[in-house]
Amino acid sequence: MQVIKSMAAKARILTVTLVLFGLMAGVAQAATKMPAFALPSVKDGSMVRSSAYQGQAMLINFFATWCPPCRKEIPSLIQLQKEYGPKGFTVIGISTDQGGVSLVDKFAQKMEINYPVLLSDSEAVPRAFGGILGIPTSFLVNKEGNIVKRYDGYVDHETLVNDLNAILK
Repeated sequence: MQVIKSMAAKARILTVTLVLFGLMAGVAQAATKMPAFALPSVKDGSMVRSSAYQGQAMLINFFATWCPPCRKEIPSLIQLQKEYGPKGFTVIGISTDQGGVSLVDKFAQKMEINYPVLLSDSEAVPRAFGGILGIPTSFLVNKEGNIVKRYDGYVDHETLVNDLNAILK
């Protein structure tokens, strides 16, 4: 009986170890290339292409105008754009709203958003980023065009600043 308990304990330890190594391997994997996209600006309808930001660090933020955590996050994103924009960084907001360009443009003006706000008119772009299960969802992209961090849900300003400083060194 004691031998069986000992074997079960060893099996649990091995399982936990394998799970931890699997998680660490996921973290250690090479960064994923950011998918290319072209979406209309809510400001003037012009097509904004991801290639226009080549060589810059970016925070791609999927949001909706009706989403309370998204609204809470926007002042932090505005501040990041002000502080880090001159250092080769930009926030790009991608609205998942179904209400159209006019709704999102009015929202962007009301919130005094100082970064590009685009309208994702289908599921194609969110799907290209690996799927968006909830909003806000953001992706930190380094200057080489690799996604280095994914944030599911609201992210506090300090976390974003620390992660951004790490990739802008």
